[in-house]
Formats: sequence, C-alpha cells, structure tokens
Amino acid sequence: MAKLKLDLHDIYNRGGQIDAELNRIVQEALAKKIALVEIIPGKGSGQLKKTVLRFLNQGHIRQLYHRVEKDDKNFGRIFIHFRFK
Repeated sequence: MAKLKLDLHDIYNRGGQIDAELNRIVQEALAKKIALVEIIPGKGSGQLKKTVLRFLNQGHIRQLYHRVEKDDKNFGRIFIHFRFK
C-alpha cells in the first residue's frame, strides 16, 4: 500500500506554510488515490499536533477523507485515511 508522508519539523513556526503543506498533501493523496497519509508534527508541546487536528477538522477538509487516526504508540504521528470507490 502506497502512502505519503509529511514531516512538519522544518516549518513548525510558520503557520501559513503549515496550512499550505497540509492542503498540498491532502490534494496530492486525492489526485494519486493514495489511501494513507502520515503526518509528523513531532512530540514537543503538542501545539503543532493541535494545529494539524484543527486543520483536518475544518468542514471543507473533513469531507475529503475517511478518518484520522492518532498513533497510540507514537504521540508525534497522525494518520489520515482516505477511501476511494
């Protein structure tokens, strides 16, 4: 199974760029019909993870994917699952 990976460590302090990269990875997954995207906000204080989850919870983004999974073994990792017919 193919998956995309987005590591946000390098842009953690650039809010606008974070949203742009999250949007880009979601659109790329849809265009290539890739069922799994791994996002790595890192462990840190948890603020970046909250930013990612807020982005994914927006109505126009929420309708694009099937579900979000927070990795229970690694606090600094989020998976987005897509379902294609």
